[in-house]
Amino acid sequence: MSGLIMAAQLLLGLSILVILHELGHFLAARAFGIKVEKFYLFFDAWGVKLFSIKRGDCEYGIGWLPLGGYVKIAGMIDESMDTEQMAQPAQPWEFRSKPAWQRLIVMLGGVVVNIIVGILIFWMLTFKYGETFIPNSSVQNGINPGSIGKEIGLKKGDRVIAVNGTKVIRFEELISPEVLLGNTNLTVVREGKTLYIKVPDNILNKVSDLGIEEFISRTPLLTSTVDTVVADRPAYAAGLKKGDRIVAVNNTPVKYNVDVAEEVQKLKGKEVAFTVKRGGQDVKLNVPVDTAGTVGIGWNLNEIKIETVHYGLLQALPIGIHQAWEQFSTNAKGIGKVLTGSVQANKAFSGPVEMARKVYGGEWIWARFWAATAFISIALAFMNLLPIPALDGGHVVFLLIEMVKGKPLGDKFMERAQMVGFVILLSLMVFVLGNDIFKAFLGK
Repeated sequence: MSGLIMAAQLLLGLSILVILHELGHFLAARAFGIKVEKFYLFFDAWGVKLFSIKRGDCEYGIGWLPLGGYVKIAGMIDESMDTEQMAQPAQPWEFRSKPAWQRLIVMLGGVVVNIIVGILIFWMLTFKYGETFIPNSSVQNGINPGSIGKEIGLKKGDRVIAVNGTKVIRFEELISPEVLLGNTNLTVVREGKTLYIKVPDNILNKVSDLGIEEFISRTPLLTSTVDTVVADRPAYAAGLKKGDRIVAVNNTPVKYNVDVAEEVQKLKGKEVAFTVKRGGQDVKLNVPVDTAGTVGIGWNLNEIKIETVHYGLLQALPIGIHQAWEQFSTNAKGIGKVLTGSVQANKAFSGPVEMARKVYGGEWIWARFWAATAFISIALAFMNLLPIPALDGGHVVFLLIEMVKGKPLGDKFMERAQMVGFVILLSLMVFVLGNDIFKAFLGK
C-alpha cells in the first residue's frame, strides 16, 4: 500500500507542476498573440493519447508517456520537430515572427511559474504551520555523530555553535545543505574548549550512501535518565523505575541514552547488569535483554526543547521567498560540485523513484505533500534553466545569442541542436532512473 501511496503522490505532484509549467508558456504565448496548437500533460508519442479535446485553435489532452508535458507553439522548433510547418512562409501569429524579447519571455514563462508556485506553497505552509525547530542554545548534551561525523573528528557530546563563522540558531542547521555540500568549517565546543572541524568537500558522497543520521543524528543527545518503563517488559520486571539514571551497563560507564542502547545491543538475548542512581544511592539491577536488543525503557524527550514560531500572512511571505531561494541555490551548488568532480553524479541526482520514496514517502500527509511539491517545483525551475538544447534554458541561450548577433540562428542548426538535446535528456533520464532502481534495490 505504501508503494501505491508514494506513486500516487508523485504522479499528482508532478502533474500539477507540469500543467502549471506549461501554462506559463501558454499564457505568455497567448499574451503576445502567438498561436498554441497543443497543450498536453505527458507526451502523446507516435500520436497515441489517453484523452484529447479541441477548444478554439488549441488541442488539450493527456498523453500516454509520463515524462513531463508540452505546449506546441506554432512556428517554433521544439520537441515536435515539425519541420514541415517551418518550411512554410512565416505567419504573423507564429513564434518565429515575434521579436526576440517576446520569445524570450515565452521561453521563461514556465520557469517563472515554477518559481512562483514554489514560493506560494512555502509561503502558505509557513503561514499555516509556522516554523518548528530545536533551538541550538537549548541542546545541553550535544550532538550524536554517526560514523561519517566521527570520521571527520566529531565526538559524542560536542556542541556545534557556528557554521563558517555564523552562529547556529537552530539545531537543524547542522544537517542543512550548506553543511552537507561540504567545504564547511564547524566551530565546536568540547569539554570547555573551542575546536574547529572541517567538513570535506566530498562529504555528500558518503551521506548519500549511508544517510544523514551517519553524519549527525537529527535528535540531540539525551541523558541516561529513564522516563518510561513499559509494563510486562524485562526492565519493568527487573525493578527499573521512572527517574532512575543509568550510570553503568556491565560496569561500563554510560552518560547518554545512546550509550545505554549501544551496550545493550551487544548483549541480545542475555542478561545485563544496570547500575542506576536512585535517590542518591547506587542500585544494581539484572535485566534480561530480548533478541531485538531492547529492555522496554524510554527516555525523557522533554530534555529536547522544541519551539514553534507562527507568522502573519505578510510576515510569512519573505520566509517563503527565502526557502525557495535556498532550494534554488542548493541545486546550483550541487551541480557545481558535480561539475568540479567533488561529488559523484550518481550521489547527487535523483529521479522519480527516489523522489517517491524519500521526498513524498509512503504515508499521505498533506503538509509533507505540499512541501515536497514546492521543493520539486524549484528543482524543476532550476533544471529547466540548464543550457541544454530542448530545455527552456537551451532556447534562452540561443535567443540571447540571437539578440547579440542581431539575427536568428539557422533552422538547420536549431533542428540539430534539438536532436542533440533530446539525446542528452534521454541519457540523463536513463541514468537517473537506473540509479534510482539501483539505490532502491540496495535499500539506500
